[in-house]
Amino acid sequence: MKLVTRAQLGWPASAAPAQASAKGVKVHYEGTKVSVKLLDDHDLCIAEWKAMRASHLANKEENYSDIAYNYGACPHGHLLEGRGLGKRTGANGNQPLNRAHYAIVGLVGDEGLTKPTEAMLRAIRDGIELLRRHGAGQEIKGHRDGFATECPGKHLYAWVEKGAPRPGGSTTVPGPRRVVDVSKVIAAARRDPAEAGTPVSYSGVKTVEKALVSEGLLAAELADGHFGTTTVAAYAAWQRRCGFSGDDANGIPGQTSLERLGDAHDFDVRP
Repeated sequence: MKLVTRAQLGWPASAAPAQASAKGVKVHYEGTKVSVKLLDDHDLCIAEWKAMRASHLANKEENYSDIAYNYGACPHGHLLEGRGLGKRTGANGNQPLNRAHYAIVGLVGDEGLTKPTEAMLRAIRDGIELLRRHGAGQEIKGHRDGFATECPGKHLYAWVEKGAPRPGGSTTVPGPRRVVDVSKVIAAARRDPAEAGTPVSYSGVKTVEKALVSEGLLAAELADGHFGTTTVAAYAAWQRRCGFSGDDANGIPGQTSLERLGDAHDFDVRP
């Protein structure tokens, strides 16, 4: 999963209402002209996502508290964090519908770029699986299901009607996900820096380090399973990227920051 977080977008924590569960997920499209230039330039996808949020916040009639969607999906396969996990959507048409399902929008429209790429479909599927791990039920629907609209367009809706299969034939993330014990990672982060050499006190540390490498925060040769001072510094940088500061960004993992790292790099976190 290629997750672009709110912190990476420069956005504060979402002010949307909290909602811990829903029946499932509804799929959307933009419903306007979307430039085909997005296909060649991921920076334009980020600009499109930011512009969408700015437009929603400026809409005084709807009085949005944030971008309407929980997540977006771009043609390059990135899952873009909107309201994120545990937040009621503002996209499904009215309050009863918003409470029933979370929402993911594909960055396609009714003109220009109208057909989702396989990478976009994978990203939407990534978002569905992520939301399912955090309170979403099994339903996958289109915006038009229960609301008078053309959304999510003929191409996305045809995919939804098939069950939103992951390109390649599977409807789930292939293979079991790794599990990291947060208490053991915390213990390693507190104990390892003081230990001589590079002892491996908990095997899950290497999973965390590999994720930090993928984030560009830790050199690959230092992903050795030892939660030493360099790993502590790298994890502190991840905490700051998540929006934490002060003592909350001291390099000692916490449940929230570790779950966000796991969501982005396909491992689960056990309390």
